[in-house]
Amino acid sequence: MEGLAINVTLLVVLVGLMYFTVVRPQQKMRKERQEMLDNLKVGDKIVTIGGIYGKITTLKEDVMQLEVAPNMVLKMQRAAVSFVEVDEKKEKQKEK
Repeated sequence: MEGLAINVTLLVVLVGLMYFTVVRPQQKMRKERQEMLDNLKVGDKIVTIGGIYGKITTLKEDVMQLEVAPNMVLKMQRAAVSFVEVDEKKEKQKEK
């Protein structure tokens, strides 16, 4: 019986360890990404998952238009955004 109790305890510890090292950080990253996608706005400079740089010109529920060059606009899904480029000038003004 003692061996069974030790095995069950080890199993519980392993499951807890896996939760805190794998599942929880993944949930946090998913939540941060969803917040980033929800906070997109027209005029944001972004980079897509495919590496395309551009500026959002139109933004609807799941679709956006991305200006990648003068008079060249691509229609893309909102989920294609990898990250929003940070304007260093605006960041410095916010810090002041």
